Amino acid sequence: MMTPLNTWCLLPLTVLLLLSISPTETEVVQSMSQCEGFILNKPPQVPGILENGQIVNQNRYRVICQTYENKRRFVTLYDTNNKIPVFSAYKYRGQENSEEKEERPKTHWKIEPQLEDRSTDKNMKNCDQAEYKNQASDNDYKNNKDYNRGHLFPSSYGFDGSDKISTCTLTNIVPQAISFNSGSWNKMEKYIKCILDNYCENKEGYVVTGAKASPDKQLSSRVNIPSMLWSAFCCYSHQNRKWIAGAFWGDNVQDESKTKHLTMRTLTDLYDELSTGRTRFEAFPGPRENTSKCPLKETAEESLRALNIKTTCKYPPENLKGIFHKDNGFMKNGKTLRIIVKD
Repeated sequence: MMTPLNTWCLLPLTVLLLLSISPTETEVVQSMSQCEGFILNKPPQVPGILENGQIVNQNRYRVICQTYENKRRFVTLYDTNNKIPVFSAYKYRGQENSEEKEERPKTHWKIEPQLEDRSTDKNMKNCDQAEYKNQASDNDYKNNKDYNRGHLFPSSYGFDGSDKISTCTLTNIVPQAISFNSGSWNKMEKYIKCILDNYCENKEGYVVTGAKASPDKQLSSRVNIPSMLWSAFCCYSHQNRKWIAGAFWGDNVQDESKTKHLTMRTLTDLYDELSTGRTRFEAFPGPRENTSKCPLKETAEESLRALNIKTTCKYPPENLKGIFHKDNGFMKNGKTLRIIVKD
């Protein structure tokens, strides 16, 4: 989950103890294909940045295989000019101990030294400078009343304590409007996690979360404040016996109310939102054109409702407000989708 804290990323106490004796390792590489296991089929397609699996400008955009205790945890495409990640991609695997109550002591934010000097050690290190040339520092985020540190790969999605630690690097962070971070975005993260836990085979699924850089808005005159954040997921549903998917996005502004919720949209909706010119944005490209396993025009919500699956995930779907009928269910394209309503 994205943290609103100014200096610390909060994690279980046992994890903090491990941090003092275990190295945190990160690898900066040339290609997304060098970070295996976190992307479904092919790397995302991001117009002008990552096209057909190739980084358009390798001097500016760098691939980081986020590694901890000699094990890669997730992958990030980082923009060294804007000093924010373009996206982080990861494979959700549930929780090692789902009954463990998460306590939240402190651990320092980290930076990636290889973004400053490729010949230096690959291990992440604590942020110990006020300013870096190619990435944000902890100092950039301090004493700001409007924006705080927003995770792309949420710490709450980590399988174990080591996974959670690995998310606490500033290369996985963007400036996020505070009430957006702790409000509608946080609710959305919990909702996706609930779907992955309850409706995806072995609680496994692929998630890609990113940020769209703004034209000129900056934090501390150095770090780009993205204009919007987006997230997409895809998994194989054992109930449906098919793949399900969904996408969310929201403008990076303060929530206008505490009841605000983001709407689940189709992958096609997200692709249309982020595509530019002739270049198509895709979070989950297939191995060949139009061969993605992930449904493009149906949300996970619609897939589950169509099968009368009783949902345990509480989330008010804004896109269906006003068309729910107690006796008939939800209406879509003139057809009724029967659902079982949980009291």
